[in-house]
Amino acid sequence: MARLLHELILEQADRHPEAAAIVHRQMTINYADLAGLMQCAARGLLALGLNRAERVAVYLSKRLETVAALFGAALAGGVFVPINPLLKPEQVAYILRDCNARVLVTARDRAELLQPLLTDCPDLHSLVLVDGPIARPGPARPVQIIDWPMLLSSNDHRPPARAIDLDMAAILYTSGSTGKPKGVVLSHRNLLTGACSVADYLENRAEDRILAVLPFSFDYGLSQLTTAFVAGARAVLMDYLLPRDVINTVAREGITGLAAVPPMWVQLALLDWPEAAVAGLRYITNSGGAMPRATLDALRRSLPNTTPFLMYGLTEAFRSTYLSPTELDRRPDSIGKAIPSAEVLVVREDGTPCTPGEPGELIHRGSLVALGYWNDPAKTAERFRPVPNQNPGLPIPELAVWSGDTVRMDEDGFLYFIGRKDDLIKTSGYRVSPTEIEEVLYSSGHVAEAAALGIRHPALGQAIVAVVKRLREDLSENGLITHCRQHLPNFMVPLQIVIRTRSLPRNPNGKIDRKALVEELRGLFQEEG
Repeated sequence: MARLLHELILEQADRHPEAAAIVHRQMTINYADLAGLMQCAARGLLALGLNRAERVAVYLSKRLETVAALFGAALAGGVFVPINPLLKPEQVAYILRDCNARVLVTARDRAELLQPLLTDCPDLHSLVLVDGPIARPGPARPVQIIDWPMLLSSNDHRPPARAIDLDMAAILYTSGSTGKPKGVVLSHRNLLTGACSVADYLENRAEDRILAVLPFSFDYGLSQLTTAFVAGARAVLMDYLLPRDVINTVAREGITGLAAVPPMWVQLALLDWPEAAVAGLRYITNSGGAMPRATLDALRRSLPNTTPFLMYGLTEAFRSTYLSPTELDRRPDSIGKAIPSAEVLVVREDGTPCTPGEPGELIHRGSLVALGYWNDPAKTAERFRPVPNQNPGLPIPELAVWSGDTVRMDEDGFLYFIGRKDDLIKTSGYRVSPTEIEEVLYSSGHVAEAAALGIRHPALGQAIVAVVKRLREDLSENGLITHCRQHLPNFMVPLQIVIRTRSLPRNPNGKIDRKALVEELRGLFQEEG
């Protein structure tokens, strides 16, 4: 059994060398060739002087070189840092500085945009370009530049530093609720345990064709690769363009497993699915937020032979819970129970356990708990804290992830998401979950996207404002508010609903960008003060 992340590829290359591993556009590469490419990339990185645990940033769209660079960095004894290809140069430069990246693998056009900012990245010594040369940076900041074929042709045979499963393997940057992105440090053990756990309950098999449409900088997106490699399945790489493109790819490539976040599912649920997609899609998964009930119902009607898995996770613990499909009809609003290899607790602010039905903070313990935030001991101490009321005699307490998410547990141990601590709306003395309001908005059948927000208000503390993308031209604010009044108590009814024809803004992981919307609407009620 693999104990280091890159060994997943090496093991499959030994067992099934001719099996397809990666599909990208018109190209398919088997496990033997992928293993060879990964080994060449690792030798090239070592030839560049990469030392133990040094960071290799990869700023690319989804392509074969992306996969080879990520896993090659792990094989070389380094730490890979996937950077979302949607990020702008200033954001990329921040990540390069923050994680002290030594090597950056990217494309020529991206490097040209980054070039003026590299003077502020003092740890970066090598730039690897996958598609051609670039003018060198100015003399004030010399960086060696090599192309991808040159990296792969290295004859350096310096062995990588010895690694164990507790060593760093990756740093994934997550936006968080305030401030700059935080780098979540994940060990080989974290990533392998997560991959094996998810592949177990999804029953992944070698015959699966898993569509990788989410960014690899997102733990949920990266897991489409790792779960495929656990099972010896093929991962089909795709950069998301339009919802119809996703469905067409599912049909054309015979996709059996599809993962997406709620805003994408909302769009996919509105489209017709061709028979080729309906017949082959074995399962779908949702994470990154609650899937609206209306969306789930529409997908189940369109995909009657497909099994939905509703999941909950956070980058600091990869994946925490999933709802068994056998419980879907009885508990469609539940996020389920803990995944294999994890335990989930629901506690009060003092750490004592909540009673059934009582809201509390979700705590995740087990081998999926990350190593902390890169170069940020204060935030690490805030989020990674001892497991409450367990093993008090241990001189070194076990650390758990305190998620910051509010959930409740029913009598049977099933969990229900209420909201982020930071997202909860505090209005007129009430604490209101935006998820509950959004569910009601979606249930109207007239809304394609919805975000319920707390906007500063002089009398209410926060006023509830909903921003929606309409499905029908005759949708009115009064009609939606009337619908909300029929299904929500008065204190949860939005004071105002903003109706738009365009999509709501997204963050780099494809989730609705609540912070951007709150900032946009910040002065909405200032005149009332």
